[in-house]
Amino acid sequence: MSRPSRIVEPAYAEAYGLCRSIARAHYENFPVASILLPARLRPHVAAVYAFARHADDIADEGDDGQAVRIERLDAWRALLRDCTSPGFETRTDIADPARAIFLALGDTIAAFDVPTQLFEDLLDAFRQDIVKETYDTFDEVLDYCRRSANPVGRILLALFGRLDEHSAAPSDALCTALQLANFWQDVSVDIAKPRVYIPAEDFARFGVDRGDFEKGLAGPEFRVLMRFEVERARSFFIDALPLFPVVPLRLRLELRAVWRGGMRILDKIGRVEYNTRSHRPTLSRIDALVVLAGLLRDPHI
Repeated sequence: MSRPSRIVEPAYAEAYGLCRSIARAHYENFPVASILLPARLRPHVAAVYAFARHADDIADEGDDGQAVRIERLDAWRALLRDCTSPGFETRTDIADPARAIFLALGDTIAAFDVPTQLFEDLLDAFRQDIVKETYDTFDEVLDYCRRSANPVGRILLALFGRLDEHSAAPSDALCTALQLANFWQDVSVDIAKPRVYIPAEDFARFGVDRGDFEKGLAGPEFRVLMRFEVERARSFFIDALPLFPVVPLRLRLELRAVWRGGMRILDKIGRVEYNTRSHRPTLSRIDALVVLAGLLRDPHI
């Protein structure tokens, strides 16, 4: 059962302020709590982002070993499970950034009745990043997307009160598409972690030598493989189109922006001849203007 947000209370206002600072401090391909969203929802989106950003950093940043990362992520999960329990605010020192994030997140979950399993799924995906470096099949990649990306779209829908049987499937398609676009954009970055999201079955299918790939070589076989992956990601973007008519205008604008941003990343991968082993295409300010112009020009996508 949802309850009114406590965002105006001093401790909560400070906690939400920290979350907004975290959201503003990180570069992303796609807007975070952008001006396209209603002002009343931006702090809550920022709280979700701060939660996920910190968990992602546990999995990917720093020099901690696997065991330490898992221990830290388990502690983050324990805070998630505690943040909606009675009296959490009385047990929270607002000077502790971690607990401040969960003060805001717990308020958001309660105010919008967001299913906590969606946050658990995100943490499962971050844990998988710690222990799993390669994927044998595309189905394995999709299962990862189900937990790493799709919950984000469902959480956003819940904040708008629009998470239902009409919106969930196309939202999942959009989030999976964005995750795949990020994977194919970040091939050169991920392998240094080391992590490879390109399925082993696709390396074999296109005759790409894994040894050459790991050495940084990207011959014509690799570029054909990456073109295949890019077109497969495009198909998920197309499957997401039924989402737009069933959500409110402000959310529609936000989702159209991220849809166009993701498709533009795929276009830029094509412009480097699909050689993301050697090049990481990024979105520039000009790209952002192109995305905005597209929103104004096309009322549907």
